[in-house]
Amino acid sequence: MAIFSVGNVRLTGVAACVPPKEFHNLDYDFITLPERELLIKTTGVEKRRIAEKGMTTADFCFTAAEKLLNDQSWNRDEIDLLIFVSQSRDFLVPSTGIILQEKLGLSKTAMAFDIPLGCSGFVYGMSVIGNFLTNGSIKKALLLVGDISSIYCSVRDRSTYPLFGDAGAAATFEYKPGAAPMHFNLQSDGSGWDAISIPDGGMRNFISLESFDYHKIDEGIYRNKIQLTLNGIDIFNFTLREVSPNINALLTSTGKTIEQFDYFLFHQANLLMNESVRKKLRLPKEKVPYILSKYGNTSSASIPLTMVSEIRNDLISKKMSLLLCGFGVGLSWGTVLIETDGIACPEVLDYI
Repeated sequence: MAIFSVGNVRLTGVAACVPPKEFHNLDYDFITLPERELLIKTTGVEKRRIAEKGMTTADFCFTAAEKLLNDQSWNRDEIDLLIFVSQSRDFLVPSTGIILQEKLGLSKTAMAFDIPLGCSGFVYGMSVIGNFLTNGSIKKALLLVGDISSIYCSVRDRSTYPLFGDAGAAATFEYKPGAAPMHFNLQSDGSGWDAISIPDGGMRNFISLESFDYHKIDEGIYRNKIQLTLNGIDIFNFTLREVSPNINALLTSTGKTIEQFDYFLFHQANLLMNESVRKKLRLPKEKVPYILSKYGNTSSASIPLTMVSEIRNDLISKKMSLLLCGFGVGLSWGTVLIETDGIACPEVLDYI
């Protein structure tokens, strides 16, 4: 396992932004009302924020970053690194992170690049940021994460369309000698790559006229080959099989116990899946916040969005010990243990 620690790095702030349009799953009339009610009960997703045409993940990340940088009065010339983690970049070429470097007014001496990860993206992004900052050569860095997943979902696919919401988030990090180390356990399994995928549109399968043809996959599931395919059974089994051992291995390696943490912040996949993990780890309900009912599954933005939405006041005012865990598309999963001490955390922003 890729278990390692990164020292001298402090998380100084986190912010999140969502589109204003809200969709309630009770209005999802592709399935019957009893089916909608059961879907809400099992997934926990009542409402989602949906991006409208012309909005991009970069727009939401930019809004979150602008607010966060302004609130902390950061000198943008001092930011030496920007990482954009997303599977819904603005263009195939160039990297969206480089576009955001200019848009946010960062210096041309700053590095900027993309990482194409989804559900585990915030944790993986933190590990990359941390390794750049730990020796002090780089003093300040900006991590931007998020996705517009709704655009990839077929409205006639009950297995994906009711689950995914859209969001972007920003987090700021700085080099601080003596800061409590961040401890990571990162894993991947490419044998399950097709459990969550979009078959056509990349270099392996070029887009064609046939890519737009709809096919009946199962009852209530119609989609084409440029839309998201989700094998719920495989993902559920993967999550139950891999997430708990990943967390337990990291706790054992660091000598930490469940009781030492204030909150456990998980990728917001769906309620049944997340609750199964929580119960397997025997975590107290009050320490595992959810945003599924308000925002759905927001991919790599789900962990920072949960932080801002659910534990904002504690993050601002208290010293916190947190366990963050992302898992899903790839297959890719990872956990980080982190301590915070009074960080900047504005309320969830609506994109205007």
